[in-house]
Amino acid sequence: MTRVFVGSQAIARGELTRGQLRWRYEPLFPDVYIPRGTHPSLYIRTVGAWLWSRERGVITGRAAAALHGAEWVRDDTPVELLWKSYDTPGGIIARDHHFGYDDVVEMDDMAVATIQRSAYDLGRHLPRNAAVIHLDALARATGLAAEHVAPLIDRYKGARGVRRLRTALELMDSGSQSPKETLLRLTLIDAGFPRPTTQIPVYDGHHEPFAFLDMGWEDVLIAVEYDGDQHRTDRGRYVWDERRLRRLRELDWLHVKVIAEDRPYDVIQRVRRAWAQREPGVEVV
Repeated sequence: MTRVFVGSQAIARGELTRGQLRWRYEPLFPDVYIPRGTHPSLYIRTVGAWLWSRERGVITGRAAAALHGAEWVRDDTPVELLWKSYDTPGGIIARDHHFGYDDVVEMDDMAVATIQRSAYDLGRHLPRNAAVIHLDALARATGLAAEHVAPLIDRYKGARGVRRLRTALELMDSGSQSPKETLLRLTLIDAGFPRPTTQIPVYDGHHEPFAFLDMGWEDVLIAVEYDGDQHRTDRGRYVWDERRLRRLRELDWLHVKVIAEDRPYDVIQRVRRAWAQREPGVEVV
C-alpha cells in the first residue's frame, strides 16, 4: 500500500533528509506526504487527513461511509473529521461537534465514526439529494435502518441539521443500486406519486424470480427502471434485457425505461400516463 506519512516525523526519526522529502515525495496535506506521482485515492486522502489531525480526529461522513463499504464516494470528496481546527486545509472539513466514545470504532488503526454516527453526520450536513444518495449506499452495504440512528438524534437534542437528517432518513432505501436510481426515486416522490418499492421480484411459472425491478408499484403493475450503458457495450446483456422486458409485458407490467438524457418532466409525464392506463380517469397534468 502506498505510504502516507508525516514529513516532520520521518525527518526526526532519521528516515529522510529534507532534500529527499522534497524530491521524492509530494505534500498531500500540510506536513503529510505521499510518493511523487501517486494517485490520491479517497483512502489515501482519508489516511492523510487523519494524520494531519495528529491522529486525534474522527473520520466521519462520506469518507467513513466508504470505509464501512458504501459505494459512490468520489476520490476527490472532502474528508470530514470530528476535530477542532481553525486552519483547515483544502480537501478536509473539520467540525468541532460533540461525540461519545461509543460513536467511534477503530478501522485500520484509525478512529472512524460508527455506521450510525456516519449516517447521522451525512444526513445533517449534505443537501437532501446528496444525503439520500450516500445513505442509500451505506444502508445497502451495512443494513443500516432509520431506527439505528434514532438514539443519536435523541442523545444530541438541539443539534443543527436534525430536521434535514430526519427527512433524509425517511427517504433512505437500501434497494437503490446507483445514484441515478436514487435520484429517479426522489423525482417520483417529489412529483406526488406514492413512494415506489425498490427491487421488486417478478416470478416465472416455476416460482423463481426472473427479474428484480429497480422500482415501481406492484399493486398496479407499473415499473420504472433506469437504463444504464451496459447494453451498449455488452451484447449478451442487451439480449437478456430485451427478453426480460418481453416477459414483463406478457405478465401485464407497464414498463417505463429512463435513460440519462431524459428530462425529469418527461419522465413524470410518462409515469403519469402509465398510472392513467391503470386508473382510467386520472388526469395527466
